[in-house]
Amino acid sequence: MTARTRTLLQLVGVAVLMGSLSFAAVPFYDWFCRVTGFAGTTARASAAPDTVLDRTLSVRFDASLAAEMPWRFRPLQREMTLRIGEVGLAFYEAYNPTDKPVAGIASYNVTPDAAGGYFTKIDCFCFEMQVLQPGERVEMPVTFYVDPAIVTDREGRFLRQLTLSYTFHLAPLPEEHAGLAAPTAAN
Repeated sequence: MTARTRTLLQLVGVAVLMGSLSFAAVPFYDWFCRVTGFAGTTARASAAPDTVLDRTLSVRFDASLAAEMPWRFRPLQREMTLRIGEVGLAFYEAYNPTDKPVAGIASYNVTPDAAGGYFTKIDCFCFEMQVLQPGERVEMPVTFYVDPAIVTDREGRFLRQLTLSYTFHLAPLPEEHAGLAAPTAAN
């Protein structure tokens, strides 16, 4: 094997490695954020904690849409006060004012960032893609709690208020809904 061929193979190998790392970066970053609460990423749980503290925390709710998303989207309550460890239930409303089905997926975060790792969702509309039919309006629940461990966190123990924010983004319409979006031919 010539030096030129060896160099070419090494460059191709580097390109393949870099491409593989770029694909792995997104799931790794997502995992890292969920584990550490980095950038306000919330945790998930299947049940409420065993401990509910006497200390309360105010949770504010925020909603926005990505530029391309045609829906209307809003929280049905602006704020609620809960004891730390107590399960809360909040609702958001989405409305599709268009004449075709539209799919969306929600991204979310909690601010300040110090609260992200302690804000725990039990159930959330953000875990799945949402498809709204033309003119459809839905209420979407989110069940959550703030982990009592927040009171021992260096920064989290001083928090008295946090904000849960969602942004809905346009998503490709799933195949099972695509036929509904196609115009029907008149006979």
